Amino acid sequence: GKCFVYSSGLMDHICVCENGDSKAWYKKPGHFKGTLDAFVKIFQIEGIKSLWHGLTPTLFPLLYCKIMALPTTVVYFTCYDQLSEALKSRLGKDDDHIPVLAGSLSRFGSVTLVSPLELIRTRVQSRQLSYQQLYLCMRSEVARDGWLSLWRGWSSTVLRDVPFSAIYWYNYECFKKMMCKKVGVDESTFSIAFASGAASGSIAAVITLPFDVVKTHRQTELWERETLKILQRNSTSVWAVLRRIVTENGVSGLFAGIVPRLVKVAPACTIMISTYEYGKTFFCHLNEKKNQHP
Repeated sequence: GKCFVYSSGLMDHICVCENGDSKAWYKKPGHFKGTLDAFVKIFQIEGIKSLWHGLTPTLFPLLYCKIMALPTTVVYFTCYDQLSEALKSRLGKDDDHIPVLAGSLSRFGSVTLVSPLELIRTRVQSRQLSYQQLYLCMRSEVARDGWLSLWRGWSSTVLRDVPFSAIYWYNYECFKKMMCKKVGVDESTFSIAFASGAASGSIAAVITLPFDVVKTHRQTELWERETLKILQRNSTSVWAVLRRIVTENGVSGLFAGIVPRLVKVAPACTIMISTYEYGKTFFCHLNEKKNQHP
């Protein structure tokens, strides 16, 4: 009851509970049987605008989402394309290991690059620091714990995102080839990329959900320790949290929130890959026309 995770659609935010305030947007009365039931009841009782409650407190952190989204996306997709082409020349064009290797390595690189920015975003969000205060805070932390302290929480993010990318890209390439063959086209269309992205994103989200649950637990524990000054008696390592969840809630506890995660991840993957493929095809054809008619 000290804090909770709130998803803005772009990334997750840790928020402090407002003690004593029964009018807070997240304390709305009602018992929900599931995600769909929550949507229907909130819409009926409070109106459609209430589904966007909590947006205002996240607008400032969203600026950091944009800052982080740019280098992450650029590094991620550029590395995937370049690694795929390099591996195709070595392993062969139709090797099934290519999307797994390229997806894993590209995601590993982007997560490692952005991890310090994620830590900075968390600091700003939790303490509402000015830029000067933030600089002094980060400098003192580096002086005390070393440069590796900037990558705190990196391991749990890697354990979630790297397997997700490996599974996602493998299934995406398989679905895309299968659908292109069935339709009788040589390259992916927007609709093929859309359908392949939705299917592969859903599969990857379900398989990697336990690591997402562990990451959420570690986020809240880190928040309580650093922001609320609550001492943690138990170990907060990835495997310790994993064992604790299974002990307290069983294996099903590792798949808590599966419906909301699918509702969030599947459309995100679909929009991401379909627009990316469309943009790549568009500019490829545009460059071909320019080369033909200089």
